[in-house]
Amino acid sequence: MVTYSRSGDLVLAALSDGMPRSSREVVDLTGLNRAQVTAALSRCWRRGLVLRTRDAIYEHQRIFRGRSGISQNTRPYHLYLLKPEGRDMAEVDGRRFVIYAEEHLDPRGGGSVSKARRIIDFLRLHRDEAYFSNDVVEALDEHGVMPRDIMANVRRFERRGLVYVRGYKTDERQTPFERGYLLTWLDGGEPRGQAIAEAVERTDGALAGQASSSPLMERVHRIRDIVLEHSKLRKLVGHTYIENKLACTGHESDMAVGRCLQLYPDLKETKIFNNYRYYYHSGLSEEDLRAAVEMKRNYIRIAKGRDNRIGHNWEAAAEWFIDRFTTGARFWTQNHRTREMDGRRITLHLLKGVGGRRNAAEVDRVWEVTPGVFAPPITYVLSCKWGLVTKGHVDDFLEVLRWSKDFGVQTPDGREVKQAVVGVFAASAFNPRESVRLKDDSTVSLAQYAARRNLQLITAADFNAKLRERGCQRGITAQKVCRAARDEDEVRGALDSIWKKPGDAEKALERLRDMNRDLYEFEERLEKEDSVGSLGL
Repeated sequence: MVTYSRSGDLVLAALSDGMPRSSREVVDLTGLNRAQVTAALSRCWRRGLVLRTRDAIYEHQRIFRGRSGISQNTRPYHLYLLKPEGRDMAEVDGRRFVIYAEEHLDPRGGGSVSKARRIIDFLRLHRDEAYFSNDVVEALDEHGVMPRDIMANVRRFERRGLVYVRGYKTDERQTPFERGYLLTWLDGGEPRGQAIAEAVERTDGALAGQASSSPLMERVHRIRDIVLEHSKLRKLVGHTYIENKLACTGHESDMAVGRCLQLYPDLKETKIFNNYRYYYHSGLSEEDLRAAVEMKRNYIRIAKGRDNRIGHNWEAAAEWFIDRFTTGARFWTQNHRTREMDGRRITLHLLKGVGGRRNAAEVDRVWEVTPGVFAPPITYVLSCKWGLVTKGHVDDFLEVLRWSKDFGVQTPDGREVKQAVVGVFAASAFNPRESVRLKDDSTVSLAQYAARRNLQLITAADFNAKLRERGCQRGITAQKVCRAARDEDEVRGALDSIWKKPGDAEKALERLRDMNRDLYEFEERLEKEDSVGSLGL
């Protein structure tokens, strides 16, 4: 069998054992480069010396590229087989190998109409219209065109000046509309400026009645309206109120507020206690501004302090139950700048910013448990939240663990949490109606999602069940203890008292309420005068 080339002889020698091989495997066996092997295999197939798989094989691959991260793609390839004597076809492991024929050529080789050709022909035939990319997928569905095929080819056509692509435009990039990018043909027979103007006009018609501006600018205009409204009422508007009204993420609201202050110099920002951000219009008089600021200061002193008080009390309650029911738990401690901060709260160093935190993030408790003499210790990291917990809170906690210096590790698949580290999320309640859609389009509950991420969820109901087992009445709950106690020490003392004498739990809780009644009355009085709804927090 003669091929009249050294590379062809080496390729045939690599296939001489009768095993199907890909071009990459032939490269490894022959020592030739990829271009030489590809050309030699093509020549051998066309000359009838080898058989090739009739259908391409598609393989999803993940390539770790160090600091650049992980790249993913789908690689199509063929297998080659030395042609058996007197046979033009073979079947190995369920794959059919065929001899060269035009009908077996891939679309890229000119054997049939490619998906790229169908896409460009569709836009050319409908040159007087503009279509969203999702509409193009539906129109070409019978030809096997998928969503991922559209923009990969359209971007090539755009670079060649054949197609006009329109989406949401920001300073840095372009993003698709809800139904995808808007596509239309660019007529090369007309002057360039005229062709672009006509393309823009067609896309304007397709966007009629829809939001066509940048989502960022829509938020900017909405923020200005909100600030003007509150300033007319002689009130300041808080950043949290804006975020809730816009129904967007914290990062999106931060960007929108920053851009709004840049575009509209008449909007002003003030910080109260150098922490809480509020906004107003410059038309607000100095007297009204001073009064509005003082009202916010009074509210923050108590309302925010009250939230912090109950939140820290909840941390102490979770710590108490964990310490009570975990054998051999050894809690970490850390010295802090202020004495008010509990030494069991741990500050972690972050290798990458998470949720607006740049270099550090706090976790509520860290403890170690050694299962046995020869078993390595397991580290548990606790995060507490008073209120309803959603998937966003869970993901944020996991991101902190992944990117922390102590608990994260770099793997071929990216940054992950160390195997000997278990995250624990304690909350008063988890959203029972929230479900999580996974990559395979299946849906699981928030608890199931957390379990898959190796995260333990603890609710107030779990703590209350332990109190019921101890003999406490149903009205005695961990939440009531947190609301009644002035600080974390009172939480621990109250739980100790309730645990020792469960029958007197109601009396112990009532004594705690009587002792702190002045605090509750002060909080209630200020909340009536300066409620969250009326002040725009």
